[in-house]
Amino acid sequence: MITKIKEIQERLQRADIRPSVQRMAVMEFLLENRIHPTIDMIYNGLSAKIPTLSKTTVYNTVKTLSDSGVIQTICIDDKNLRYDADIALHAHFKCNICDCVIDLPVSKVQVEMQNSENVHITETHLYYKGFCEKCRTNNK
Repeated sequence: MITKIKEIQERLQRADIRPSVQRMAVMEFLLENRIHPTIDMIYNGLSAKIPTLSKTTVYNTVKTLSDSGVIQTICIDDKNLRYDADIALHAHFKCNICDCVIDLPVSKVQVEMQNSENVHITETHLYYKGFCEKCRTNNK
């Protein structure tokens, strides 16, 4: 447990983010819950442990973490933004039925683009949509 807390503190400090109680809690939630949660999911998961936590604080925290590159913001659907503590290169898959979001491995060859005179690419997002194994099996 102490190792995880120290790891989170170091991750935040490398991005020049002060490791407040709320920031540490949100980061820990994202690392322990690889479900690509929404703001509501994060808030509901932490509010019992931190009764003074507000949705505004969660929103401001994930914005700070995302803007600093500590986490990813995922815009895979029109309803909600999702958040991911894994900032390594990977794709995301969203089930059209249950709305789960799953990490998919990719190679750099699949997503790497060349910068040209006309554009300078600063980030890449690769999304897939379809039916997860559970929903596909249940709907046969």
